[in-house]
Amino acid sequence: MTEQELDKMIARINELAHKSKKEGLTEEEAMEQTELRGKYIANFRTNFRSQLDKIDVKQADGTIVNLGDMRRNKM
Repeated sequence: MTEQELDKMIARINELAHKSKKEGLTEEEAMEQTELRGKYIANFRTNFRSQLDKIDVKQADGTIVNLGDMRRNKM
């Protein structure tokens, strides 16, 4: 997802949230809001995991372990 697409998605989520507070949403708008929030959260999780996969941690015994490798080994 490009940054421009993400910005449009966030703007629409916020627009629907404001409308929901003021006057309520139609059934279609409520479904759209749920779908957009789900896509946003999925994108956030993907990006966050990607960032964590690039972090190395120094263990107490002095070894350096990649967080992504640690997560994959636990699964």
